Amino acid sequence: MSSPEPPPGPPSGPPGGELAGRVALVTGAARGQGRAITELFVAAGARVIAGDVLAEIKELADELPDAVHAVHLDVTDTASWQRAAAAGTDRFGRLDVLVNNAGVLRRAPLAEETAEGFEQLWRVNCLGAYLGLQTCLPHLRRVPAPSVINTLSTAALAAWEHHAAYASSKWALRGLTKVAALELAADGIRVNAIVPGPVLTPMVLRADDPDAERRLSATPLGRAGRPADIAELALFLAGDRSSYITGAEIVADGGQTAGVARPRRASRPEVSR
Repeated sequence: MSSPEPPPGPPSGPPGGELAGRVALVTGAARGQGRAITELFVAAGARVIAGDVLAEIKELADELPDAVHAVHLDVTDTASWQRAAAAGTDRFGRLDVLVNNAGVLRRAPLAEETAEGFEQLWRVNCLGAYLGLQTCLPHLRRVPAPSVINTLSTAALAAWEHHAAYASSKWALRGLTKVAALELAADGIRVNAIVPGPVLTPMVLRADDPDAERRLSATPLGRAGRPADIAELALFLAGDRSSYITGAEIVADGGQTAGVARPRRASRPEVSR
């Protein structure tokens, strides 16, 4: 009887980065937070399986042909996940990090929401992360320092009116993150969540909402988040600096959920010396 195949050894890829030699699968990678995460991971030495339903994902792979493998990935479909994971691991040989970043936003009062719209949003925002975790689990169990990162929202901490489907899907993903962290700790798989506040991405900067940037910038820090802010947190949770962190929720919202703040001054006063 043949002995089982040994797991891959420690990462040994391009030198100089904290994710050197590791492979990540990032969903919703074509633009916004997903693209920023992909680009920062590559800069940190990783290779990335970049998944999305948008055709723009090919542009990202064209820009970084040696480090990014683009796949069409519908996160609500098990077969699509299986194809994406197989294609990516066939090319790069392993999978160390899963970033469940894909998500959709829907605004509707309870009285006007539809069962179809509610269910579709849940399928993307919560079921998609579950299917990804289940599909990628065999690969993650074979590497020495695996990490799963789920993208929540401050709507998972304090609900927003007219966002029943969105808020409830993110609360559910929050629970899934905790359960997965407990169940997979014995395998050495860390599962954490990033909780973004207002971030300037194509999902919120829409032509039908010209006031979005000004409104979203009304945080105690006086600005909205940038995709790069979220990418930095993903990098931290993907690598060894966070090796003792699992089941955590790290909030990046400019202080929005900390409490009630006085209106921010336009600029800080000069300090005389």
